[in-house]
Amino acid sequence: MTAAQAPSIGKAASTPGGGLLDWLEGALPKIVVAPTFISALVFIYGFILWNGYLSLTSSRMLPNYHFAGFIQYATLFANERWWTALRNLALFGSLFVFGCLAVGLFLAILLDQKIRAEGFIRSIYMYPMALSFVVTGTAWKWILNPGLGIEKTVREMGYPHFNFDWLVNPEFSIYTVVIAGLWQSSGFVMALFLAGLRGVDDSIIKAAQVDGASLPVIYWRIVIPSLRPVFFSAFIILSHIAIKSFDLVMALTGGGPGFSSDLPATFMYTFSFTRNQIGMGAASAMMMMMIVVAVVIPMMYSELRRGRHD
Repeated sequence: MTAAQAPSIGKAASTPGGGLLDWLEGALPKIVVAPTFISALVFIYGFILWNGYLSLTSSRMLPNYHFAGFIQYATLFANERWWTALRNLALFGSLFVFGCLAVGLFLAILLDQKIRAEGFIRSIYMYPMALSFVVTGTAWKWILNPGLGIEKTVREMGYPHFNFDWLVNPEFSIYTVVIAGLWQSSGFVMALFLAGLRGVDDSIIKAAQVDGASLPVIYWRIVIPSLRPVFFSAFIILSHIAIKSFDLVMALTGGGPGFSSDLPATFMYTFSFTRNQIGMGAASAMMMMMIVVAVVIPMMYSELRRGRHD
């Protein structure tokens, strides 16, 4: 055997093992991701399709797979309680989302001034986000209860005619959900905006100051427009929270008085699990998903289009 032939024999002998190792190296990421992908495919998208089919059946206490067309949707949109839930969602969602954006941005700008004890103050503002919505709803139920909280306290301070009965007033009960939601989520939005503010190039701000721009003008004309990606992310997250809000409402008002503070999620739960109308509950769940799609898809398309343009 010549010296030139030896390396080729060694290479041929190592080819099967090397090929297997190369295949494992290429397939390892797919093997790792496959269980998560399959689980998401079955337990998310599979159940969405199942729920969509149930909304086209006459299911009541138990699933009934006999196709019934769009009867559940016709019944749903003929239900006044569903329209009340949609109106409440529009009111709660707009006040909650834009309120959290405004309060969060304001707090972030204040903390961006490098104030003393910034870490301690930031922790205080972030603390509500560490609580569940059930805890938040329960706490605010005590605070807003006319016989226990703010109204009783103010009256005991010498103002016997003070009235703050929003929690038990059908016309204002939905606003109590807004108050609790703002308290819960504004700190989280503040953290997002503060991270964005700390990412702004200081040289731009210094150049604007050299040109004579005041601090409010700098924030309004330079800093805030540069936070567009943060606004987009915060808007998507808050919109998702608003549309699927359930535990906060159940802990705070229970959807009442009556169904004056109902939201689509509480409507779906009530008709599916307490009134034994699974078909209508499935239809309302599909409409909730359509609301999410109607909000998220145009926003994502606009942002991606703007990104390509930029």
